[in-house]
Amino acid sequence: MAYSLSEKAKEKLINEFIFTASRSSGPGGQNVNKVNTRVELRFNIEASEVFSEFEKYRIKEKLINRINTVGELVLVSETERTQLGNKEKVTEKCFTLMEKALTLRKKRIKTRPTLSSQQKRLENKKISGLKKQLRKPPETD
Repeated sequence: MAYSLSEKAKEKLINEFIFTASRSSGPGGQNVNKVNTRVELRFNIEASEVFSEFEKYRIKEKLINRINTVGELVLVSETERTQLGNKEKVTEKCFTLMEKALTLRKKRIKTRPTLSSQQKRLENKKISGLKKQLRKPPETD
């Protein structure tokens, strides 16, 4: 069962996000040296009013590698040529990560192998055993 954030929750979350812009790294001509297109999103999980305590715990547990020592989720986007494009991209990336973190895994139901699959397995074992027998040199008396 996939978890999805409602539009209302997304709007509230956007108000809790802190965006900062800086210069992108790497090649890009004259534009890269003077325009702040790289966007960094910071989101304080503990201070959020959108998520319950359990949801906060799940997000912190699943996204631990993206959370700094202060407890903020930090995401960066610098692929687009405009600040607005990068802002939209990093926001969408954040929503996707949160939805993925909040999705509970389906519990596995134990099943027994079918009779035909057991017989097939045993037949394959016999065939491979026979192959190995045929590899041995013939016995001499």
